[in-house]
Amino acid sequence: MGGSCFQRRPAGRLQVLFPFLLPLLYPALCEQIRYSIPEELAKGSVVGNLAKDLGLSVLDVSARKLRVSTEKLLFRVDPESGDLLVNDRIDREQICKERRRCELQVEAVVENPLNIFHIIVAIEDINDHAPQFHKDEINLEISESVPLGTGAILESAEDPDNSMNSLSKYQLSPNEYFSLVVKDSTDGSKYPELVLKKTLDRETQSSHHLVLTAFDSGDPPRFSTAQIQILVVDANDNPPVFSQDIYRVSLPEGVPPGTLVVKVSATDQDEGFNAEIRYSFLGVANKAQHVFFLDSATGDIITHQPLDFEEVERYTMDVEAKDRGSLSTRCKVIVEVLDENDNNPEIVITSFSDQILEDSLPGMVVALFKTQDQDSEENGEVTCSLSRDTPFKIHSSSNNYYKLVTDGALDREQTPEYNVTITATDRGKPPLSSSTTITLHITDVNDNAPVFHQASYVVHVAENNPPGASIAQVSASDPDLGPNGRVSYSIVASDLEPRALASYVSVSAQSGVVFAQRAFDHEQLRAFELTLQARDQGSPALCANVSLRVLVGDRNDNAPRVLYPALGPDGSALFDTVPRAAQPGYLVTKVVAVDADSGHNAWLSYHVLQASEPGLFSLGLRTGEVRTARALGDRDAARQRLLVAVRDGGQPPLSATATLLLVFADSLQEVLPDVSDHPEPSDPQAELQFYLVVALALISVLFLLALTLAIALRLRSSSSPAARGFFGSALCSNSGPEIIPNYSEGTLPYAYNLCVPGDQTNPEFKFLTSADHFPATQDTLNKDSPAGLLASILIPNVEADKTTFEQVSI
Repeated sequence: MGGSCFQRRPAGRLQVLFPFLLPLLYPALCEQIRYSIPEELAKGSVVGNLAKDLGLSVLDVSARKLRVSTEKLLFRVDPESGDLLVNDRIDREQICKERRRCELQVEAVVENPLNIFHIIVAIEDINDHAPQFHKDEINLEISESVPLGTGAILESAEDPDNSMNSLSKYQLSPNEYFSLVVKDSTDGSKYPELVLKKTLDRETQSSHHLVLTAFDSGDPPRFSTAQIQILVVDANDNPPVFSQDIYRVSLPEGVPPGTLVVKVSATDQDEGFNAEIRYSFLGVANKAQHVFFLDSATGDIITHQPLDFEEVERYTMDVEAKDRGSLSTRCKVIVEVLDENDNNPEIVITSFSDQILEDSLPGMVVALFKTQDQDSEENGEVTCSLSRDTPFKIHSSSNNYYKLVTDGALDREQTPEYNVTITATDRGKPPLSSSTTITLHITDVNDNAPVFHQASYVVHVAENNPPGASIAQVSASDPDLGPNGRVSYSIVASDLEPRALASYVSVSAQSGVVFAQRAFDHEQLRAFELTLQARDQGSPALCANVSLRVLVGDRNDNAPRVLYPALGPDGSALFDTVPRAAQPGYLVTKVVAVDADSGHNAWLSYHVLQASEPGLFSLGLRTGEVRTARALGDRDAARQRLLVAVRDGGQPPLSATATLLLVFADSLQEVLPDVSDHPEPSDPQAELQFYLVVALALISVLFLLALTLAIALRLRSSSSPAARGFFGSALCSNSGPEIIPNYSEGTLPYAYNLCVPGDQTNPEFKFLTSADHFPATQDTLNKDSPAGLLASILIPNVEADKTTFEQVSI
């Protein structure tokens, strides 16, 4: 049934490799696959196992989408077996007309990789047509004077079958007057001629009826008949004679209807009625009779319809010239149709991939197409070109097949699709062209990482923010499509402790909104930095990082705290003594306060809310230093009470108060009798403590008196001033400086010296003198240490009938 040029494949490893190497080795193995089938096969008949001949397995038929491509769907491929099947009626005479060889060009297309194979299916003729006469009845007029052996050409029968099944012989019904002779024409065809073998006698028999039968060479043979009616007329002894046996004419296909093709001419030596000649077509195909018109009187052949080279390249017509005496002769007219460039090239897209990965390498086949032009020679030679500015090019294959391949890098983000216009132009003069446009869609791959809209982010958040509130939003974009461009956010690093990070902030994976998980405290955490990551959903995923710095702003949420004067153990205020001879501007004490806030919220100011003697003391607005504004008057009380308010600079401001109890006295002894004006109920434990303190005070006074007396005697008896300086300096010692804590940069550190007077003649009590002469390194030493400036002194605390000495630390 079918044939193939493939041979049996060797066993072993080549059975596995051959299907993959076939697209590369096929042109070297065989130019084409050939099958041969008879015409008129039933639909579904097997032409051949195409998959096997191509070296494909049954699984490859569907996997590689084996299919055939023809202009008319005469064949198809069985997807289960790979057989090439007949899909429609195949009539050799209709498809190939009068051509001796009838071959159909079929293209087999496979994908993965994309390739094409050329198949030739030869259509063999079967005897499906009987010979046919153009007329069922042939009428002849023969003069009775016609000599024996005179022949009359009869109309030929036509058989569209070819080769063995074509017309083979004629047969005449038995009679005594005529015989049949079959002659060969110059083009190889056969035509019957009726030959007179017995003299006619019109008076004896005026007409004759014969049957002409035409047989073909089929098995069994087919035949048809024509009735011959012969009318015997009077003598006409000279037949017409054509000036040429064959008339050859070349005519362009573009001539309009009504154009003169050729004029045939015949002459008759007879005279009169017997010399009148009539012209007619003899045995001309119906197509030629529709295209050409023959003037029976003049012999002019003119075009009746337009000529088409692509439909019929040559017309062969027999023209008969017959006189009135029924004598006839014939000639042959051959009209060659010259091709003109009147057909545009056609582009047939065989296969193409409308989805192309943007990372495809140059040279990847994206489409297969072929061109065809019904014109011939240069008019049918076609060249193809592409529209400009496209990353594609055309590779020429064979038999007017082309491949459209990539010729550069593709980027879906810049150009998501290409409208590629293919133009086919022939070489005619003038050239004709046609074009077709195919749309190629570029498929996205994950080749772009997310990009944040800012290089870094800085956000300011006021402390005491509500937990769960949004404090910032980061945003990144990815030009890829689908999952490749879908961005999610996460926190990948931070300068916070990993365990504490989740309790401080979180980020929405979808929106990039950063939420505070808790209320921030500026005094504990002033700033922290996060590293956020934007990651797409591609495979593999691409990501980008950005830093987010969160600055926690301060709020005025801490009131000032008074460090000095400090309260006693029982919550009462302690005393400060002021020499009675203190001059205006004398530094009495200093209110020391701190504020845990920062900036303006920690900018402290000091104000006197209440004073026993207004105008006696002044208070530094920013320093908190209490100084005498004037000298002590006789009417001024020895005990003074100041209520000081410390306010910060916040809005609204917060404040704290401190009570200063100031006693004007030149020595500690003067303080004791006037310690309290508010008696309280006696307490045995308090009385015992009171007596102990009084005893200790008396012992101290006695010791000081004895020590003073001894020093005075020593100075009087000694002439050396060095000893006096020695003891004098020993009685007044500076306390070692220590640095008070740095309360969040809210206040300035101060250091003070405490001196006890050693010279009774100078009763001035120096207390809290600024130690500005300390080295700078001492001022900044151990800033963060909680220890403050410590200077101790026993201060009497008089309450009712008891006196205690409190140790004050500054």
